[in-house]
Amino acid sequence: MLAKLLKAYLPPYRWLLAGVLALQLFGAIAALILPTLNARIIDDGVARGDTGFIMSTGGIMLLVSLATILASVASTFLAAKSSMGFGHDVRAAVYKAVGSFSDREFSGFGAPTLITRNTNDVLQIQTLVMLTASMLVSAPLMCIGGIVMALRENLQMSWLLTISVPLLGITVAVVIARLIPHFRTMQTRIDNINRSLREQLTGMRVIRAFVREPDETMRFDKANKELTDTAMLIGRYQAVLMPTIMLIANMSSVAVLWFGAHLVDTGDMQIGQISAFLAYVMQILMSVLMATMLAVVIPRAAVCADRITEVIDTEPSVPAPTQPLRPTNPYGVVEFGGAGFSYPGAETPVLSGVSMRCLPGTFTAIVGSTGSGKSTLVSLIPRLVDVTAGAVLIDGLDVRGWDQDELFTNFGYVPQKAYLFAGTIATNIRYGNPAATDAEIWDALTIAQADGFVGELSQGLDSPISQGGTNLSGGQRQRLAIARAVVRKPRILVFDDSFSALDMHTDVAVRAALRAVTTSTTVIVVAQRISSIVDADQIMVLDDGSPVGLGDHNFLLANCPTYQEIVASQIPAELSA
Repeated sequence: MLAKLLKAYLPPYRWLLAGVLALQLFGAIAALILPTLNARIIDDGVARGDTGFIMSTGGIMLLVSLATILASVASTFLAAKSSMGFGHDVRAAVYKAVGSFSDREFSGFGAPTLITRNTNDVLQIQTLVMLTASMLVSAPLMCIGGIVMALRENLQMSWLLTISVPLLGITVAVVIARLIPHFRTMQTRIDNINRSLREQLTGMRVIRAFVREPDETMRFDKANKELTDTAMLIGRYQAVLMPTIMLIANMSSVAVLWFGAHLVDTGDMQIGQISAFLAYVMQILMSVLMATMLAVVIPRAAVCADRITEVIDTEPSVPAPTQPLRPTNPYGVVEFGGAGFSYPGAETPVLSGVSMRCLPGTFTAIVGSTGSGKSTLVSLIPRLVDVTAGAVLIDGLDVRGWDQDELFTNFGYVPQKAYLFAGTIATNIRYGNPAATDAEIWDALTIAQADGFVGELSQGLDSPISQGGTNLSGGQRQRLAIARAVVRKPRILVFDDSFSALDMHTDVAVRAALRAVTTSTTVIVVAQRISSIVDADQIMVLDDGSPVGLGDHNFLLANCPTYQEIVASQIPAELSA
């Protein structure tokens, strides 16, 4: 999966990477020349007292060193630019994939892991690209070139390389093999701690209300400890790796000096050659060290690539049509034709055999007990989920064939949980219609009975809204969500139990105002209060996902036992209220 991801998103940066490789090649060759030049200064300059040779060769070394520095800076810049661009493209691809998900895919993955995959996981692969671009040429070239140049200096010392280099390779391979499974565990535990923290921050009021802080603290501590233990275990392996590499490198240096001194004593090697051979041995070992750094990153990046590819390759259960339809004169007629919905593998359907026609200018209510499928039914209209049986039609066309942007343009939806975005009241209302004027926003607020409390705020429409609207009450959030849908002026308006946080007086006022401005709009409401839907043009009654009644209030009261039970259960409470 890692190779697949790199192949898909690196091509746009191939010229930058080609520049990095060329600069790395130049820098590696220059670095290999320096020890030989240094050896010549010692053997041909210092030993003979030839100052001119020392100065000329030293000048060449300075120029080579300067060129190496410039090549290193330029290659690092290009590597950073290509890796950052790669990370940007992968994050955009994940974001686009998540944007196409239906409720089913969101529920399957969960928000915490999707956030981790689009941030931490992408960062790990981005780091791999950066390190690979920086070391892909220099590390192997330094290793192979160092071996060749070291043997060129003295063949009798070659046995040292046959011991130190394989020993380093075996050490690295053993440690990396043990690290791979722990990296996979670590990413999962990052998901767990994100999930725990997200739930606790979101549900802080509930936690405090039930005095569950100690339990939640223990739950977070458990997730935190699991992540810490895994990170510590990985850290221990890495902590063992570096000293082992340095031990091998230092022992190799000592061996070069020890055996090189004997060769100098016998006249088989010069002092400058010892210096060059030692420099080449260190270059070889440092190239192995660079490869080690890359080898440590690869396993974790491979795990992250699997997780990212899983998101990108997930086919949404609500696919876009291959030949989308754009009705020329949409009216907003909604029709359910034997509509049904089942979750994969479920024994019984959530909905079955729902047939109903909703016309513009009419008010349709959907009632039923908790879990009867009311929210699922209305979510079929904007294709938050797709029917698994029958069809949902708008203006005679199956919603699965509609162009999705065109479908949403004609649709206004207020979900059960009114969610507001960080910003201001105006930016949240304009989320429904970016071109809405201040006057149109105030009209929508008036319909939603929100103009009163907004007008009392010192900054009015520019009053700040925190993420999720947590600085407002539940009723205020619902009214702003209603205003956001109303300002859109859609042909179809769906309210999924969107009046639950409103008192009865406000509820009646909002519905009356909506009646006045939706004379050509199809309005569908999921409701709990019978008193607020008695004037509905038609009421659909659901029981365990099946329709058991359809008609107005009086008809159902006379002919539908389920509706009679719902009415009987609410009348005492409403009378007492």
